[in-house]
Amino acid sequence: MSRKKRRKSARGGSASGGKKKPVFPSEIPQEFFDRLTEMFGDALSSELQQTFIDRSTTFRVNTLRAKEKDILAILKEKEFELEHVAWLSDTYILRNKEKRDICDLDIYTDAKIYLQSIASMIPPLVLDPKPGEIVLDLTAAPGSKTSQMAIMMKQEGELVANDKNKIRFFKLKHNMEQQGVIDDSKKDWSCTLRMEPGTVLLQEYEQYFDKILLDAPCSSEARFVVGNPKSFGYWKDRKVKEMAYTQRRLLLSAWKSLKPGGTLVYSTCTFSPEENEMQIDRLLERFDDVDVLPVEIPDVERLPIMKEWQGKTLSPEVQKCFRVKPTKDIEGFFIAKLQKK
Repeated sequence: MSRKKRRKSARGGSASGGKKKPVFPSEIPQEFFDRLTEMFGDALSSELQQTFIDRSTTFRVNTLRAKEKDILAILKEKEFELEHVAWLSDTYILRNKEKRDICDLDIYTDAKIYLQSIASMIPPLVLDPKPGEIVLDLTAAPGSKTSQMAIMMKQEGELVANDKNKIRFFKLKHNMEQQGVIDDSKKDWSCTLRMEPGTVLLQEYEQYFDKILLDAPCSSEARFVVGNPKSFGYWKDRKVKEMAYTQRRLLLSAWKSLKPGGTLVYSTCTFSPEENEMQIDRLLERFDDVDVLPVEIPDVERLPIMKEWQGKTLSPEVQKCFRVKPTKDIEGFFIAKLQKK
């Protein structure tokens, strides 16, 4: 629909309200911004376009390799200024130096800290894996969330991490070994790495897992950076449709591998309703044993969840999902928490 015409947004209100139309960076595809405006209206989409930037460097302490107080002492001695993220364990924002400065330190090369965006730490936080549980990270590489969940599980239980891409799989393997996630000396701990298409892998695990994280491959719209064409040059409406098809197959397969009473967290780093709300809506249509659990994240602003998209009214249950509002420190993310009845 042309942005020159007055229209209603996906939330049901006027997209313009008589106000001046937003001006978007010309290098990012106009079709993307048209969709963003259709979702959120002119004012909010104009605000969001200010967030397509390189963000602050963030990291968490790898407590499998180091103690938080020791890491903080080293960084203080080297005059790093840090801001603690109060609602995330052992997580800090670097305020006065560059990413390369912290990567030059032994604590980085020795895997005592792990660079990870704040938003990508949220899905494991919502899933909340516990010691002794059987957990799957379905699309795991490079292993950021896998290692985070291993720490949350206190290396007790069973963790399966999978990635079908050979290059990404070996990156996952390297990271899990370097960070101490794979540890055969722990008798109550099993971390298994697999390199299979997700839909094939899950045929082996019918109703097997207590908890599943599906941080799905997506169009990565929330990671666009003005001035970095590699971050958005691949984007087309067709890409969104391709990703939505892949996500649907993975989500359906993952649901069949979840135990009754188990929990699945579905997440993406994109805005597209086809890859987010509509995936949850389709799952609700397909299965009658899906409970959508409310997601609340302290101190994190949220964006609206779509009630309808391009003529399709979505289940009211979808409103329980959470869309992270991007800022200078945190990228956009969509998170759904689902429980099997």
